[in-house]
Amino acid sequence: MYRIGELATACKVTADTLRFYEKNGLFSPSSRSDKGYRLYTEEDARHLKFILRAKAMGFSLTEIRELLNIEASRSDWACADVKGMVEAKAAELQRKIDEMTRLRDSLQELADACCGGPESAIHCSILDTLETK
Repeated sequence: MYRIGELATACKVTADTLRFYEKNGLFSPSSRSDKGYRLYTEEDARHLKFILRAKAMGFSLTEIRELLNIEASRSDWACADVKGMVEAKAAELQRKIDEMTRLRDSLQELADACCGGPESAIHCSILDTLETK
């Protein structure tokens, strides 16, 4: 059995992270000690690691909750359901990458148009462009 600090250390997170997941219904202790300390099992540790891996893959808390529901009742779901979630997340990330790439390119255009000299910014092309667009 782990106490909250021990499990947090073992999983390289803070105890506050565990409390946050508990508050949001993703994770809870298996039991409590006589003094009220949260107690976690190895199964709880595996459950937490699942949450942390899903979070590292970019899934939101809502999506992680859905994945946990699927994990808890695998026989009620098809692999296609899980694959669909992963493909949707990959598509969402690609849209964000595309947006960030366009933003980076726009910023680079602004930077390239600027002389970058030490003179006053009265005639700064970057500021002029931001002011007119």
